[in-house]
Amino acid sequence: MIADSMVSLVKNSSVIRAMFEEGNRLAKLYGAENVYDFSLGNPNVPAPAEVNEAVKDIVDNEESTFIHGYMSNAGYEDVRQTIAESLNRRFGTHFNHTNIVMTVGAAGGLNTIFKTLLNPGEEVMTFAPFFGEYRNYVSNFGGKLVVVSPNTVDFQPKLDEFEAKITPKTRAVIVNNPNNPTGVVYSEDTIKKMAAIMDKKQKEYGTEIYLIADEPYRELAYDGVDVPYLTKYYDNTIVGYSYSKSLSLPGERIGYLVIPDEVTDSEDVKSAASVATRILGFVNAPSLMQRVVAKCVDAQVNLEAYDKNRKAIYEGLTRLGFECVKPEGAFYLFVKSPVEDETVFCEAAKKHNILMVPASSFGCPGYVRIAYCVSYETIVNSLPHFAEVAKEMGL
Repeated sequence: MIADSMVSLVKNSSVIRAMFEEGNRLAKLYGAENVYDFSLGNPNVPAPAEVNEAVKDIVDNEESTFIHGYMSNAGYEDVRQTIAESLNRRFGTHFNHTNIVMTVGAAGGLNTIFKTLLNPGEEVMTFAPFFGEYRNYVSNFGGKLVVVSPNTVDFQPKLDEFEAKITPKTRAVIVNNPNNPTGVVYSEDTIKKMAAIMDKKQKEYGTEIYLIADEPYRELAYDGVDVPYLTKYYDNTIVGYSYSKSLSLPGERIGYLVIPDEVTDSEDVKSAASVATRILGFVNAPSLMQRVVAKCVDAQVNLEAYDKNRKAIYEGLTRLGFECVKPEGAFYLFVKSPVEDETVFCEAAKKHNILMVPASSFGCPGYVRIAYCVSYETIVNSLPHFAEVAKEMGL
């Protein structure tokens, strides 16, 4: 017997992970080189050389019990200070170590901040399409996810609907920028208007509404597109970050929260987040990886490799007649299904060993997500198979 709350979660387990497991099954049958798995945002680009060098240096030159031991639940103070100073250089902020809480990736950070802020029955708002795990993270703490419907013209948030759906129960708004699954970057104009709406609603209801910026793809932005740093636009902003994508470390589970002093009752929020890290069972973020990322704060993601993939998949599919959102960031291509039910499209593609994720799981039916963080050869070799799918779909 499992908990009642887990029954539906198991039944509706991540569609993305299910497709990933299907890819493993097909690879055993047909060979990995003959399967075109675009399901999972698992970076194909190797971690920067600085990462392996940092691991070796730390293990060789720092004292073992220190490297692998406990520290403050918020993380090593010197690591947090290094990250704060990096943010200050890049974004003109004024953080110090007290504003940083090291977390077990972005997922650990989001669960930590929801545990810190949410009371049962309170609402968290997000904009479709959205990362499907948000629903689970919010429900973990008795919250309710309120979804603003997708704007399928340019995938910027529908701010009129957003304003109309804010209630006295609204506790937080989560923004994923650059966006998974569309690759769209929310513009500065969008962020300013969103902040103004939230300021107005805080005053109207006499409540605090927190803006949670989920930013694992911040460094993955193309063609000079600027990704606004949200603490500069709204005082009650908390940033969640992960090194999974920027340093290709998804399995290491390392990230951080930024809780600025401008946040209402910031000292209480910072203290509660540190305690939440412990009582959720994380205790602290992985100790070795904390020290590694501190040495790699200026390491550069191989944006050229992702950009090469982006252009190849976008240009290849649009030439075949598929309608795609041109991504400005992240490493996802959002494709409109040629038929109303995108699962039919996914099943047709699977017959050609192409795996995509139906976007109903992102709150935007009628689309699919393609993760192009794969080898360039996988993209090139998949295009003739996409051509066959296009013919079957009548394109």
